[in-house]
Amino acid sequence: MPLIDLSSPVDSEFWEPDTVTHTTMSAEEGARHMADGMKRVLGIDFDTSVLPDGEFLTNDFLTLTAHTGTHVDAPAHYGSRGTYGVPRTIDQMPLDWFHRPAFVLDLRDAGTGTVDADRLRKAVAETGYEPQPLDIVLLDTGAAARVGTQSYFTDFTGLDGSAVRYLLDLGIRVIGTDAFSLDAPFGHIIKTFQETGDHDVLWPAHFAGREIEYCQIERLAGLESLPSPFGFTVSCFPVKIARSGAGWTRAVAHVPE
Repeated sequence: MPLIDLSSPVDSEFWEPDTVTHTTMSAEEGARHMADGMKRVLGIDFDTSVLPDGEFLTNDFLTLTAHTGTHVDAPAHYGSRGTYGVPRTIDQMPLDWFHRPAFVLDLRDAGTGTVDADRLRKAVAETGYEPQPLDIVLLDTGAAARVGTQSYFTDFTGLDGSAVRYLLDLGIRVIGTDAFSLDAPFGHIIKTFQETGDHDVLWPAHFAGREIEYCQIERLAGLESLPSPFGFTVSCFPVKIARSGAGWTRAVAHVPE
């Protein structure tokens, strides 16, 4: 069964609004670190010269947010209260949400801003597929081509409130996008609110999770590699970070031969 990577990397060389740092401890440094730790914690003296080439193991140290790279947002990310009760954190979500049949909606012609429920209905009809409860939907907005650049965070398509409610009413509980956010870019949201005074334009995709419990996969990639808009399964299990509103994932499509 072919596997298609649908994940964007965590790369400290990418432009990010929240700085990512990545340092690597060399194998030689790892030997000294291990010996110091054994002395400090266990009271054991260890001569690192007996190791092959005097080396032990490398180690990597990163500083980043749980929303860097491809990740899953949990309901707890959307606010502290939901109409259904206390929103769950990423380590509390049911695993069967994250290994499901999936389908792709092509929104590459939408431009910066949001699309509504009517646009999604049209996109679903174009696939020829009938969505089922708990399917995973993936939105191909074309944003993945700009990963690593500042424009990735300022120019993309999101969903308005009607679009999210349409998908949730179908029984979908995991919505994925190749964009930075399931909502419109921050600048677009603020400008629209200042022009209209309409509170419904303020992050409606995220805030919908206060009414119906669901998860988002943000910052996907490789959707153009899928051979068809449906007929495959997506695995996107989030990393089990205790009490977190999000967790990184290596999202993969399983495509039958």
